[in-house]
Amino acid sequence: MQSNEPATSMEVENVLSEPNPTSGTFPSKPKFEPLKAHEISEGRVQFRKVSVPPHRYTPLKKAWMEIYTPIYEQMKIDIRMNLKARKVELKTRADTPDISNLQKCTDFVHAFMLGFGVVDAIALLRLDELYVESFEIKDVKTLRGEHLSRAIGRLSGKGGKTKFAIENATRTRIVIADTKIHILGSFSNIKIARDSLCSLILGSPAGKVYSKLRAVTARLAERF
Repeated sequence: MQSNEPATSMEVENVLSEPNPTSGTFPSKPKFEPLKAHEISEGRVQFRKVSVPPHRYTPLKKAWMEIYTPIYEQMKIDIRMNLKARKVELKTRADTPDISNLQKCTDFVHAFMLGFGVVDAIALLRLDELYVESFEIKDVKTLRGEHLSRAIGRLSGKGGKTKFAIENATRTRIVIADTKIHILGSFSNIKIARDSLCSLILGSPAGKVYSKLRAVTARLAERF
């Protein structure tokens, strides 16, 4: 006894291939508009909050319009300062084009709170491959008293000369806030800058770090 499976499958194929008898043509392919940010989250508003440390309160007041304008007008994210809670609050709007804009704006405000200038931090809104990495001097080496002070001095250099040299060579931005160090840049560039800063913390003289930086940046230039 033979099975009817092949015949059945052929019948199904014939039915699918036949045009619609009423219209005489195949049904058109459905076209769906891309979902808006508020539609992705089923209409729920997405929130983020960024704490404002006491020493960044005055700089935030001075640079408020420079922070507010790109976030509200370009990224289409609502932003306000909660004076009672001392936090910057961000939320999506009905016309927010992309849900990831909220996280980008949060990273931008957070970078400003860490001590980066608005001009440097705003790059986080415009470029995708930028990150902020933070570490402390004690993560590299346990130093106390004058040894710690000298290490911070080596990191900055006279008039910030060493810090600027590392920034320019690695295309990063560095903030040295007491014993905490924050680096803003791409993943590979952050690694080069971090290695240079760690060498300085461990006691390497600035001249030796400069020569190593020159070799590394020359290799990077050849690669790209």
